Amino acid sequence: MDIDEDKIDEAALALMYLTLHDHFRAWKQIDWEVTNRLHAKGLICDPVGKAKSVVLTDEGLKKSEELFHKLFSKD
Repeated sequence: MDIDEDKIDEAALALMYLTLHDHFRAWKQIDWEVTNRLHAKGLICDPVGKAKSVVLTDEGLKKSEELFHKLFSKD
């Protein structure tokens, strides 16, 4: 199967919006490869470490909210 990793990343970022706390932190219960790609795209801060959450960048926070509404809102 040919998987579109960008779509996976968008869905993961949208789900991070669902788990936001402290205004910019999200639980990192997402696959490591996905979090590494989100970090490489500048959407989250470095996910490596013992913390159970990641910090979304300003761009990541904005995009996560947009994607959450796009993917999961009822019209």
